[in-house]
Amino acid sequence: MTTTATAPSPGGITAPDPILSARGVRKTYRSGVEAVEALDGVDLDVAPGEFVAVMGPSGSGKTTLLNCLSGLDDIDAGRVLVDGEPIHELSDARRTRHRAAAMGFVFQAFNLIPVFTAVENVELPLLLAGRSPREARARAEETLGRLGLGHRLRHRPPELSGGEQQRVTVARAIAGQPKLVWADEPTGNLDTETAAGVMGLLTDLHAGGLTLLLVTHDQAIGAIAGRRVVVRDGRIVSDEQQTAG
Repeated sequence: MTTTATAPSPGGITAPDPILSARGVRKTYRSGVEAVEALDGVDLDVAPGEFVAVMGPSGSGKTTLLNCLSGLDDIDAGRVLVDGEPIHELSDARRTRHRAAAMGFVFQAFNLIPVFTAVENVELPLLLAGRSPREARARAEETLGRLGLGHRLRHRPPELSGGEQQRVTVARAIAGQPKLVWADEPTGNLDTETAAGVMGLLTDLHAGGLTLLLVTHDQAIGAIAGRRVVVRDGRIVSDEQQTAG
């Protein structure tokens, strides 16, 4: 479903529908008789083309927020629309297809399949989204080439450096031209120089129109984003636009 412009702003300019819209999202983790409210009635809208940094102390609910709003985890209450689709109301199969077609993911731990080559890791979500094997392979090779890995297509993750592995995960996230990319501490396992390179890559992709929602504890990375959302105790306690620095 497309996000066509519908609502005029006070100045008469029509604003696009949010690419992400969450209302009243709750998530509780239970262990025996103990219950932990991980998300406590979260509301959040993200417009197409935004770069949002989600920040907060350890245990605040940042990663849970990403997992629940992206549909990786179920929710206990509320509603989440991604590109107009109520993702938690879809069947598992439809949710998987929608995630593969509309979203990309970059994780701190890379989450690459170790026995697959770089190009096989990148083409897998394209195949899940229904692309033909020929189209998926061509798209994967082209994307890896754009990210400077054209000479590493046939290498497996153990044969790649940390920075190269993270570039493969970025390639995997963007190869299908998703509407929204989620990134959870994407530089957490990288040295300072490599982390700067990965963030430069994500920033360039955002400048090209990519919508990016990034979880980080790093204040310097948070300062790059155009919007900063602070989470504490499962609630959004601050949501501010900022000038990227």
